[in-house]
Amino acid sequence: MITYTCDGEFHPHLEYSPSVDYAPGDSLELKDWHDNSRGWIKQVEHTYAVVGLMNEHQLAIGETTFDGRLELKNPDGLLHYWDLMQLALERAKTAREAIKVMTELVAEYGYKSTGESFSIADKEEAWIMEMIGPGEGGKGAIWVAMRIPDGYISAHANKARIGVFPLDDPDNCLYSENVISYAIENEYYDPSSGEPFRFSDAYHPPTPKSKRWADGRVWSIFRRAAPSLDISPDHFRGVEGTDPYPLWIKPDTKISVGDVFSLMRDHFEGTDYDLREGVDAGPYGSPYRWRPLDWSVDSVQYGWDRAISTQQTAFSFVSQSRSNLPDPIGGVFWYGVDDTYATCYFPLYCSITEIPYSYTVGSLQEFSWESAWWIFNFVSNFVNLKYVYMIEDLKALQVELETTALTLQPTIEQTALALHKSNPDMMSSYLTNYSVSTAETVSRRWRELGEFLIMNYNDGYVKNEEGRAENQGYSDKWLRKVLDEKADQLRLEDKPANVPETRLID
Repeated sequence: MITYTCDGEFHPHLEYSPSVDYAPGDSLELKDWHDNSRGWIKQVEHTYAVVGLMNEHQLAIGETTFDGRLELKNPDGLLHYWDLMQLALERAKTAREAIKVMTELVAEYGYKSTGESFSIADKEEAWIMEMIGPGEGGKGAIWVAMRIPDGYISAHANKARIGVFPLDDPDNCLYSENVISYAIENEYYDPSSGEPFRFSDAYHPPTPKSKRWADGRVWSIFRRAAPSLDISPDHFRGVEGTDPYPLWIKPDTKISVGDVFSLMRDHFEGTDYDLREGVDAGPYGSPYRWRPLDWSVDSVQYGWDRAISTQQTAFSFVSQSRSNLPDPIGGVFWYGVDDTYATCYFPLYCSITEIPYSYTVGSLQEFSWESAWWIFNFVSNFVNLKYVYMIEDLKALQVELETTALTLQPTIEQTALALHKSNPDMMSSYLTNYSVSTAETVSRRWRELGEFLIMNYNDGYVKNEEGRAENQGYSDKWLRKVLDEKADQLRLEDKPANVPETRLID
């Protein structure tokens, strides 16, 4: 299983591309977001079907951008990281094949993006690959890939994570020939220092910001997956002399799909960094902090913590790739839009031939009830107005719908297996209809949730069981923080004559 959040202020469209046969010698045109041609590459004779970021052979790919040394971005390269992901899904059956496809493509056509970490999983293995460019005028890319050991989990979040890696273990580690030599030539690494070569230190030296915002998310995954390890927060809090977090750990227990949903829902709850606490959380314990994450006051720089769950997530997924089932049934792409904490994941089998309409339409410039993305964003933004109350209504529906989908999964797959043996075409239709109808049910139920929230919490009131609006004020803790600033102004009592009211002056 891999999981991925695509964070950014944009309106995603879920996509499906069928398998296609091409004539020998065909070329593929690459275009930018405005449909302008960027260049051409050689086309293969057959491409595989892709649903979202999973193909028909259960291969799934995610990513995170770490940027790294910005001077290594190559403006002359042709292929962005998203090109590599799509092309690998269309051309590879396994994670190892995907690594080969991606690295051979950049060797031939050049790599255009900044530093990138890729999560790549098939039904047998999971890999993390990190890649960065060779700078303007350079060739290919600099990269290293490591296989996650069976029974372990890894996490990466906008920061290069691969440190020391073996040079003589091709079963578990692959890398470009220039990965160390390029660092030496550019004085990113000094072999005479006696220190081992670390990819992350050479190509993405850590900073207080990257530790706080990237390593903090890794720590929060690891601390919940393996509480027994008692992993310290010191490194992500910037304590000098602390070691980076390991690339992978062994969780205390086996992790299910539902567990992965839960791991991706996190605001540091229950820790000293719980974003629901403090005056910055407002009167109703909101865990969200609007961008920018950093700011300065009196020439001192500060920053909000960056949690896994964040308001600007466009979409996320959790993939399942299973060797004990035929590919059309074994591969499941659990998809959700908007913030991971406030989304609802639903299954899309990798063999489906259609995708749900409400997840394919809409734009950032115009609100539409047809768009599932806008429906989820409407609900999550409204919930934030009275978070501690409304999040419970959201979670109740989330649990209901996701539990239903997870509970039905064995039954759905048992039926699909029977059809796979007797009528594969009907199996495809069956899984397509189930996936699409489930997704559209989620969209419809979430719109109904939004309508309920407006009715139940109108004007700051909360309706009781009889439907009567009741006052629900502020917590005593938050009121005391308010009084720290303006107790005299808010005190309800007569004042002695000729004593002016205390006022705050800006």
